[in-house]
Amino acid sequence: MQHDTWDTIIIGAGPAGLAAALMLGRARRRTLVVDAGAPRNRFAEHMHGVVGFEGATPEQLRARGRAEAEEYGVEFLEARVERVRDEVHRLAVVVDDGRELVGRTLVLASGVTDELPPVPGLAERWGARVLHCPYCHGWEVRDGRLGVFVTGPQSLHQAQLVRQWSERVTVFAGGAIDAEGRELVPPTPLPDDVAERLRVRGVSVETEAVRELAEAGGTGELEPPGELGVAVRLRDGREIAVDAIFTGGTLRPHDGMLADLRLERETTPAGSVIKTGMGGVTSHPRVFAAGNVVAPHGNVPLSLGAGSMAGAIANWQLVEDDTAAALRGEEWPEVAPADYWEHRYATSGRMWSGRVNAVLADVAAGLAPGTALDLGCGEGGDVLWLAERGWRAVGVDISATAVERARAEAKARELDGATFVSGDLGEVLRGEVLPDEALPDEAYSLVTASFLHSPVALARGDILRLAAERVARGGHLLVTTHAAPPPWSGHAQHAGDGAEAAGPTAHRFLTPEEELAELGLDEAEWEPIIVESRSRESVGPTGEPATLDDGIVLVRRR
Repeated sequence: MQHDTWDTIIIGAGPAGLAAALMLGRARRRTLVVDAGAPRNRFAEHMHGVVGFEGATPEQLRARGRAEAEEYGVEFLEARVERVRDEVHRLAVVVDDGRELVGRTLVLASGVTDELPPVPGLAERWGARVLHCPYCHGWEVRDGRLGVFVTGPQSLHQAQLVRQWSERVTVFAGGAIDAEGRELVPPTPLPDDVAERLRVRGVSVETEAVRELAEAGGTGELEPPGELGVAVRLRDGREIAVDAIFTGGTLRPHDGMLADLRLERETTPAGSVIKTGMGGVTSHPRVFAAGNVVAPHGNVPLSLGAGSMAGAIANWQLVEDDTAAALRGEEWPEVAPADYWEHRYATSGRMWSGRVNAVLADVAAGLAPGTALDLGCGEGGDVLWLAERGWRAVGVDISATAVERARAEAKARELDGATFVSGDLGEVLRGEVLPDEALPDEAYSLVTASFLHSPVALARGDILRLAAERVARGGHLLVTTHAAPPPWSGHAQHAGDGAEAAGPTAHRFLTPEEELAELGLDEAEWEPIIVESRSRESVGPTGEPATLDDGIVLVRRR
């Protein structure tokens, strides 16, 4: 079960993400952009202040940017990233349909959400009559009746700035209430110096609380045909009509998917964001960030520039890695299975579900308890289950952390029949290990391997053939595999007739017949008992019911 490895995975296809993608594509890097399809500026009808795109729609920029990146081989995937794991020399990006995408570097350009105050009528007009940036929208409402709804001390700069676009400005500093009089936004007292600055420039200040925003009469010169202005309704019953009202919400960066990486953060006037340096570098050497996710107040040109630099710096990190590998006389190093699985267990809590593998339980129920060997035992669930039923079982796993957890569980349950060995499976089976981790030199009545797949290179076939040599006369070898990808993975099956797999990554799943052929067992010595696929009901990563296909190969040594 091998993953494709991308040079860079970019999260987000807004201005920053597209700029990074263009730089990396032109640098001949294998790049994947994962886009959730909800850009921050999707509410705006036009962009302004963007050289070459003045007055264009945000969608026009996105469409053109994507087409340009695709010309250089950049690929796009519509999905939402759930989490990112650090896997030694690379990063695993888990998306909402269950797929794991692997990248050598990562550029975060996922943007922010503007969380608006819950004032009735405010969110419905966001991007149209309710605006956030006078540089982006001020020209279009110049000389109109403009309002500024103050949501806190951070809004006082905006209150002074909007006056540049019109002489008719009203600042609403009294907060907001709901229909029952409950406070939605607290009032913001104006410091004396700010109040004086507003007064001398003819800005009106309203200290009565806002109750709601509603349609106003069509009396403003700036109102397009068929569109009305905004009536700001106050607690005392008055209405103040404006053509547009500027405000700001709480900015929520879309960076929760990186929580497991524990990146260094910093506090800014916009809130807590991931700390970045020149070129979007973060505290993780393979993670870069650009755009509103780390600079929430940045406009489109700033995001484009930041994304371009982040792409360039990500490419430089890849150049450094490639050069270091070349100096060692090797290609970019694939992560060793021992490093991968130890990192996976050591950085996670308990991974075992507590349930025995269903196929093993079914097969073992028909056998007399004897000696068992479980390859890739993980935290020991199957070994513990066998020991509880009278078997003398040994589990082997490449992760020392997983084995220590298994040993602790066996001790807690007082299961003397469960023992565990840590080490590379091939080395353990060949006896190439230290004495204290050596496998007992004996033949086993049952040797089992359940889902011995790995997202990093693993000599799986060699391991299973070595395992077959450990089966006693009259004993059984049981191999349980994924016969097909789970329905939420987005992978198409690589069929035996050469059909291609779909999607950014593809896996080759062997049929049970192919598994048996790969083992290369002597038919005179081995008798097939079960060679088939079985379906079982399961639950997907988001709770949806699913049917999974398991491949089963059970053979008996004559």
